[in-house]
Amino acid sequence: MKQLARPPLLALCALTSLLLAACSGKTDPAGNSTGTVGSAAATTASAPAAAASAPLPPVTVTTAKAQKRDFPVNLQGNGIVTPLTSVDLRSQVTSTVARVQVTDGQFVKAGQLLFALDSRTDEANLAKARAQLVKDQAALADAKRQFERARQLFAQNFISQGAVDTAQTLVESATASTVADQAAIEASKVSLSFDRIAAPIAGRVGVVNVSVGSLVQANTTSLLTITQLDPIAVAFSIPQRNLPDALAALKGGGAAVSAKLADGGGSFKGRLQFVDSSVSANTGTVQARAVFPNKEGKLWPGAYVDISQTVTTLADATSIPQAAVVQGARGTIVYVLEDGKARLQPIKVVYAEGTEAAVTGINPGDVVVMDGKQNVRPGSPLVERAREPKAGASAPSAGASQAAGASKP
Repeated sequence: MKQLARPPLLALCALTSLLLAACSGKTDPAGNSTGTVGSAAATTASAPAAAASAPLPPVTVTTAKAQKRDFPVNLQGNGIVTPLTSVDLRSQVTSTVARVQVTDGQFVKAGQLLFALDSRTDEANLAKARAQLVKDQAALADAKRQFERARQLFAQNFISQGAVDTAQTLVESATASTVADQAAIEASKVSLSFDRIAAPIAGRVGVVNVSVGSLVQANTTSLLTITQLDPIAVAFSIPQRNLPDALAALKGGGAAVSAKLADGGGSFKGRLQFVDSSVSANTGTVQARAVFPNKEGKLWPGAYVDISQTVTTLADATSIPQAAVVQGARGTIVYVLEDGKARLQPIKVVYAEGTEAAVTGINPGDVVVMDGKQNVRPGSPLVERAREPKAGASAPSAGASQAAGASKP
């Protein structure tokens, strides 16, 4: 049985050797196999190295030169025009309107007469108080004469000291009556003054709510509203992070604030006047108010305006166009044109507004890549093209002409 099992085993080994020889391919003169699998692996490994060693293609870009300048830090936001003073005028007495001397929308001065109420009762009370004063003054004069006569009689021992004291008491009582009468006259004058309603402030009158013959209730009936329009205020919010700058500007006389009507009705210059004492827990902002001259009356209470406030200035900051800034996984970078090639430079944006940004990490005079930066890689050869001028501009971008000779092939 054992001798019969060996021939099949030998045949299987021979067949395996033939298969291995077929897979190994050709052999070199020394008898070593040069298999096709190893050759393909070597070719694949050499492909990335060849691609890495290939030169980067030139990239056409536009550039701008970093500049050194003072960079104002502006706060942008929305505000609402609010009057500094607004008075809801009401009568202090219950009476009937006798005259109306104001019309809807009229501008009035402080102290100008607006309404006259029926004053006949108050005039009668004033006349009565004056008459009572005259009567008590006559009684006082008589009491003084009686007192003087009593003193003379007492000196001649015709009357007692008690009679003299009684006469003196009458004088003092009559004197007090005249003082009370004078106070009653003043009170009647005050009541009479309530019948003449004058403007407490200068401003513009709203709708006149009463007419001649209308009955007005004391402290209840609203006659009209006067709103001060010049100067006028704008209320807006300041982010908490800018609160120290706003407070510093407020101590220095108030930071400059610009307001622009949302409908394009014009821009206005004012100054910061007030910053609230607390930060809103809901919004993280602080309420503020700026005051604007409004002689032409273009700022109207309740209107929305766009606010721009300069809270501080970054002195000698490095400024570049925001179009040159690249935000990516590696952070904030720019590509700097150096010896005709692109150099990746990390930067930090300190403040950005409009088309410009104040940055750190590059020096004034460095030429940064703007248009075409999405195709640029570190070390890419750069070919500059002239920037397309904006409307009204004819000069090429700053720094483009100086670096063009170094970057052109």
